[in-house]
Amino acid sequence: MTLSDSNQPVDFIRAAVLDDSKAGRYPRVHTRFPPEPNGYLHIGHAKAICIDFGIAAEFGGQCNLRFDDTNPVKEEVEYVESIQQDIRWLGFDWEDRLYYASDYFEQLYEYAVRLVTKGKAYVCDLSADEIRRYRGTLTEPGKESPYRNRTLAENLELFARMRAGEFPEGSRTLRAKIDMAAGNINLRDPVMYRIIHAPHHRTGDRWCIYPMYDFAHGQSDSLEGITHSLCSLEYEDHRPLYNWYLDQLEIYHPRQIEFARLNLSYTLLSKRKLLRLVQEGHVTGWDDPRMPTLSGLRRRGYTPEAIRDFCERIGVAKKDSLVDIALLEHCLREDLNRRAPRVMCVLKPLRVVIENYPEGQVEELAAVNNPEDPGAGTRRVPFSRVLYIEQDDFRENPPPKYYRLSPGREVRLRYAYFLQCVDVVKDGQGNVVELRCTYDPTTRGGDAPDGRKVKATIHWVSAAHAVPAEVRLYDRLFVKEDPDEGDEGQDFLAHVNPNSLEVLAGCRGEPGLAGARPGSIYQFERQGYFCVDPDSAKGTLVCNRAVSLKDEWARIEKARRAG
Repeated sequence: MTLSDSNQPVDFIRAAVLDDSKAGRYPRVHTRFPPEPNGYLHIGHAKAICIDFGIAAEFGGQCNLRFDDTNPVKEEVEYVESIQQDIRWLGFDWEDRLYYASDYFEQLYEYAVRLVTKGKAYVCDLSADEIRRYRGTLTEPGKESPYRNRTLAENLELFARMRAGEFPEGSRTLRAKIDMAAGNINLRDPVMYRIIHAPHHRTGDRWCIYPMYDFAHGQSDSLEGITHSLCSLEYEDHRPLYNWYLDQLEIYHPRQIEFARLNLSYTLLSKRKLLRLVQEGHVTGWDDPRMPTLSGLRRRGYTPEAIRDFCERIGVAKKDSLVDIALLEHCLREDLNRRAPRVMCVLKPLRVVIENYPEGQVEELAAVNNPEDPGAGTRRVPFSRVLYIEQDDFRENPPPKYYRLSPGREVRLRYAYFLQCVDVVKDGQGNVVELRCTYDPTTRGGDAPDGRKVKATIHWVSAAHAVPAEVRLYDRLFVKEDPDEGDEGQDFLAHVNPNSLEVLAGCRGEPGLAGARPGSIYQFERQGYFCVDPDSAKGTLVCNRAVSLKDEWARIEKARRAG
């Protein structure tokens, strides 16, 4: 059953599409996702992808993928390929409907000539700065270009010569002739074409004039028979211009509907600013796990299911708002809690020698793979005389309410035995480097036959069987909720978190991690969820922390309900 057949509650976009479907305004629902190939997709694009592809699927329609490749200076094949990979990874498919605005360059040129012929466009010799000055302000009308009233013959000749490459870059533009006093500045004779002497990633050197996005956008939708052109809210003021072009050209009109873009706390979603982070070395690349790009989120350990769940939860709104990043993290925890296998990994190892455990003996203990999934079964974990535990799981002088290991105190080793510390070994600087302990062989499995209890369970790995690993602990890239907000003269780079990455060498994981493939995701018990990084291919296991176990969003929701 499609959404058009159901009575379930819908958002304002789905309500509009449902109304159009019931009224028979269009033969079927046809949407499109139109990225510019000038950067990598980010979590904000994921919201648009879920809306565009999701609505088409819900109404039994189709969704095109169309690259709006109208600026050869900023566009690269690398971006085209990464965008396709990211959309497929999210779980969506455009089938055989892959298009480019450059597919329509000849048709768009003919449309422009038609507007010139109708007296609705003219060639202008003003520079970009002069055009801006002539445009006016929100409170003052613009001023007409001195070239606005060129003859039809002169405009046609100059536009043809622009196409032929006779003029230098930036010397002339083709502008729509609308109204320099319009209240909507977008209607004050906008530029339709500009001269750019740069090769295009698809058309090479065949063109040296390129349509502006605002000219190509609506006509491309029309040529593809798009029924519902779903755009983010910043294009609402551009809709009258798109409609003007379509009306003047007397071609098919899609219906444009705008929605609020995603704004995420502690995150920037401007491709221009993300590019600065990359180019200035604040991150290692577009797929740095601290980046909000889909490739970065994937490398960090985010799953397409978690991202789609997040997009569904935030919904579709008409008004901009700030979404707490804790909700995105919560969606990932919920997904991985159900699916991620559990393993033990010691991030900051402290050597433990069990004095009463037989030397050379190794036991295989049963460990649960995922308590949320009984079908995941168990695994065998080796236990021996020398172990590693976390440094934080021992205190020589424990503070109040510290229940983990300390001299004379017992703890439970996960899946194993009760362990008691009997001695502490230190180096010359007084640092604890080894614990001498004893175990109770009657407590195998974690329970004492005499009924005594312990207040803490800690994880461990067998030293002789441990897999060396490098673990990268990622935190939020910015320290301010709104990185763009700051004192005068500051930009967003002033709020980059200097502690957004901590690299731990010398970590030790259980042997099941040997040979783990890049992209594999695990819960490191008591630590968080971790994803095997592609750098592991270089020989050493490298794991990225996707998210900690602590759920800030659950705490926020609990506080809201209590309030």
